[in-house]
Amino acid sequence: MVRFVNWLRSGSLRLLVLAGIILLIWGMFSPVGTLVWWLSQEVESLGLKPKPDKQLRLGDSSNSQPQSANINCYIVFLTGVGDFSANQLLPGEEVFLNRLEQAHPNCVTVRDVFPYSAANESLGGERFLAPLWRFADEAKGWYGVADVLIKIRNLWRFAISADDRYGKVYNLGIANAIVDRMQAAHPLSQTSQQPIKILLMGTSGGAQVALAATPYLDRWLPNTQIAVISIGGVFAGTDGFNTAEQIYHLQGQRDWVEDIGRIVFPSRWIWTVGSPFNQAVRQGRYTVHSSGPHEHDGAEGYFGMEIAGEKGMKYVDLTIQKVNQLPIWSKEK
Repeated sequence: MVRFVNWLRSGSLRLLVLAGIILLIWGMFSPVGTLVWWLSQEVESLGLKPKPDKQLRLGDSSNSQPQSANINCYIVFLTGVGDFSANQLLPGEEVFLNRLEQAHPNCVTVRDVFPYSAANESLGGERFLAPLWRFADEAKGWYGVADVLIKIRNLWRFAISADDRYGKVYNLGIANAIVDRMQAAHPLSQTSQQPIKILLMGTSGGAQVALAATPYLDRWLPNTQIAVISIGGVFAGTDGFNTAEQIYHLQGQRDWVEDIGRIVFPSRWIWTVGSPFNQAVRQGRYTVHSSGPHEHDGAEGYFGMEIAGEKGMKYVDLTIQKVNQLPIWSKEK
């Protein structure tokens, strides 16, 4: 106890208090970037006003390659709060997406949407703070703890997505980025008679962003079936639950982080019976699936490359196995 009191009297306490104040101020101003992005956009590009060539842009399949003509499914992956950029996926995340593409050749994966920027800009693209983010991302040894700055920064964006005041603008930007990157991966076809399947897969805070983008995707893209797969996701339980046809939540047995959403968001409390989340539960559109002995992240997380159990399967293999068992693939042709 004496040692603890002495620690409080030391400069460490002052440093922690200063860091806390900075993070609070940072959080207060975090919506500014979203608002600046929104003000820089044209009305048509945001989907707030009909745009004559928007439908053509979404439906023109003249650039489709012959070998990918049978694509009728998009797997859109949204990363967790610890990621620096959508272009720097973890090795296990790359394995996960590669294996899904191999198992489902009618699907194309979209890997370059960064769910913590309305402009789909990596942290390295931020003009003033880019050096700080690069340092935090590349730091090794004792300085490796600096990556918590990236997590805190991205958590503020997660909070904006779930916020009733700023979320609509932020989530609209993410939805716009999703459509843009889907087009880049494989042009969307308006003439296809078969519904296009969009599978939004989000891990950690990416699940919240995926759900929140769903209403815009449903509005903009005709003849689509949208499902959301939360892989240890934390989400508010409001946006997207009235729009997505199905929401599947994969839950690791040792993942306590994903439990936070059930505690802090009123929409997920069982006595808020009229909330979008509880309505989806009653209608059977939201289901929970145990993925195995996963932690939230790391070597034994959902995309971990360590061996899990006696069967020689890696933690990421368990995740792939569980995702492949979901009924979303049952109607493939």
